[in-house]
Amino acid sequence: MATNNVTLYYIHDPMCSWCWGFRSTWQQLQQNLSSAIEVTYLVGGLAADTDQPMPIAMQQSLAATWQRIQQHIPGTQFNYDFWNPSSNTQPRRATYPSCRAVLAAKAQQPSSEQAMIEAIQQVYYLQAKNPANLDVLTAVAETIDLQPDQFLQDITSPAIEQEFLRQLAQARQLSNQGFPSLVLKHGNSHHAIPLDYNNSQTMKQAILTIINPQQ
Repeated sequence: MATNNVTLYYIHDPMCSWCWGFRSTWQQLQQNLSSAIEVTYLVGGLAADTDQPMPIAMQQSLAATWQRIQQHIPGTQFNYDFWNPSSNTQPRRATYPSCRAVLAAKAQQPSSEQAMIEAIQQVYYLQAKNPANLDVLTAVAETIDLQPDQFLQDITSPAIEQEFLRQLAQARQLSNQGFPSLVLKHGNSHHAIPLDYNNSQTMKQAILTIINPQQ
């Protein structure tokens, strides 16, 4: 298989609920791809920094999105206590902090990138804690054996902010399809890979067809 100069970009946000629903199929796809295909993660930045509480109407809209995901992707779990006013989660429409957390984890330990993404998703969607908060992210970092002091230093550093802005720009240049998105770089061309949330084989076939169009 001719896979020289082939990169599969995964454009995501740790607090994107569709990314959470997609995770199992995405893991299956990665396991079934040739090792010659380089997989590169890019944080796309779903929602900018804010200290303002999320409006009730937006909370209701996102809770409804969770319900749609569960209908579309069987087996996806959500803890709706996150939207309960008595839970003290104080929802904010801010995902940039969790994006920076992924980059800070990777800076401290390159192999921790995917572990951090999954840990953020677990604490958000299953434990009803808010990854928009730095204390939550620091606690998450400790659960994947990162040094909390180093994590705090990195997540607020100019280097991480520069890398975040670089990935943000690249993600927006590659795709306007929202999150998650898959873009295959083959030679000098880029190809959007249609998502199938329930079947990794359809995406694998789409990728192979681009790499070997005559096969």
